[in-house]
Amino acid sequence: MATLPDDLVQLRHAYESEHLFLRPLRAADFDEAFLSWFQDEELMRFYTNSRQQHTRESLWQSISQGAAAGTSYTFAIIDKDSDACIGTIKVGPINRDHRISDLVVLIGDRRYHGRGLAIEAIRLGNTLAFQEFDIRKLFGGMFETNQSSYKAYTRAGWVEEGRLKGHYLVDGQPVDRILVACFNPVYFN
Repeated sequence: MATLPDDLVQLRHAYESEHLFLRPLRAADFDEAFLSWFQDEELMRFYTNSRQQHTRESLWQSISQGAAAGTSYTFAIIDKDSDACIGTIKVGPINRDHRISDLVVLIGDRRYHGRGLAIEAIRLGNTLAFQEFDIRKLFGGMFETNQSSYKAYTRAGWVEEGRLKGHYLVDGQPVDRILVACFNPVYFN
């Protein structure tokens, strides 16, 4: 694996909240604990690509290809107290024509679950996407059964836009996909 250059993505602004800050991923972030997040069945159960097995190389390839293409950027979520990487934020894929993007937040380190940090991270991700990439609208979707994700996004300023009935099959049963969005106040009142 090629090493991750620290300048894979340069940020024009600092993005920090009470407990967290965001920065580009670094090679040092790709340790065994980081990789374990993407191999944890419980953690990945609500990701639509959860059956994909990730390695250090496959994660690096995905992150670096997205950044090189200018379509997807992944950032480290850092806990201010410990300076530990506790998760990731992915902005992308970005549609430059319409200035829209998905925003995916993962708090991978389970020791930080249940503290409201996902809400902080999503808010930071919103600001980063709007300021760094001039995104007009962020969108995403989640399993209806993933209520913790739904609550985190809606508490971070997102709204439910709709539902795709029976979109997913979970244990042979149809589960709705809830569609959520966040609007850049520069473009939307």
